[in-house]
Amino acid sequence: MTARPARLVHTGNVVIDVVMYLPRLPESGGDVLASGSRITAGGGLNVMVSAARQGLPVAYAGVHGSGPFADLAREQLTQAGVELVQPALRDVDTGFSVALIDPTGERTFATSVGAEARLGSADLARIDLRPGDVVYISGYSLAYPTNGQALAAWLPTLAPEVTVVVDPGPLVAEIPRPVLESAWKRADWWSCNEREARILTDHADPETAAASLATRTGRAGVVVRTGPQGAVLATNNRSVRVPAFPVTAVDTNGAGDAHVGAFIAALVGGLDPVQAVRRANAAAALAVTRHGPATAPTVGEVDELLAMCATQ
Repeated sequence: MTARPARLVHTGNVVIDVVMYLPRLPESGGDVLASGSRITAGGGLNVMVSAARQGLPVAYAGVHGSGPFADLAREQLTQAGVELVQPALRDVDTGFSVALIDPTGERTFATSVGAEARLGSADLARIDLRPGDVVYISGYSLAYPTNGQALAAWLPTLAPEVTVVVDPGPLVAEIPRPVLESAWKRADWWSCNEREARILTDHADPETAAASLATRTGRAGVVVRTGPQGAVLATNNRSVRVPAFPVTAVDTNGAGDAHVGAFIAALVGGLDPVQAVRRANAAAALAVTRHGPATAPTVGEVDELLAMCATQ
């Protein structure tokens, strides 16, 4: 019998992104006409699309609802080749996020939660994990009361052969301390940006923050994404700055998701952590040159960029 390949099992939240491109953010009480807009599935979908485009099988174990937003989310998950683990939750739609993109490519979010915030212990029990699988934990889930409590109880039960990747996300300061502690103790990899690392450690320097976080996870390591500078990789015995690939950014929405999805796929593919971060940096660099949330590149596009940079 052929062994099932390792998968990314995403326990986070697929929501609908209502994206608007603005000449500037409006002042309080004001209004600004958008130069363009789109409505598409986003949130956790971006990480899954990134991993899938790098050749990793993906399963979505989060909750999805019933309604027009849920239908759109399922349609785009299916198009991306993602396996759905949970049945649709009745009588509540999937949530949505409004993303405002300014001319520099920076984005500002406001989110309305829906079915994805109702992940419970019975839902987690449906997940059939096997050695080699990678479980992705989103900080949005950890911050939601129902999801956070269920995940905090579930994480300690996972077999050591299952890799856990935690990305605390923008709501990191709102994650209850007991839930955060559970995620820290079980995380094999902790992936976050500079702001999130600073909030968690009070260190402004990303290398110092990454080293501090690496002492808390106690398993494999930490990746702190530093935008145009690349990323910092830290374990208990070393810290490495992995440089970025210079590009002109037009939309940073989903760049972190593209990074962590590619990083996970590279680790599963057998790359050492430094090379996995370098590959993730390349994926994020390509992603920010495109408009839209799910802009992660294919494995061939990342290979091409790496090969081109190797000859320069």
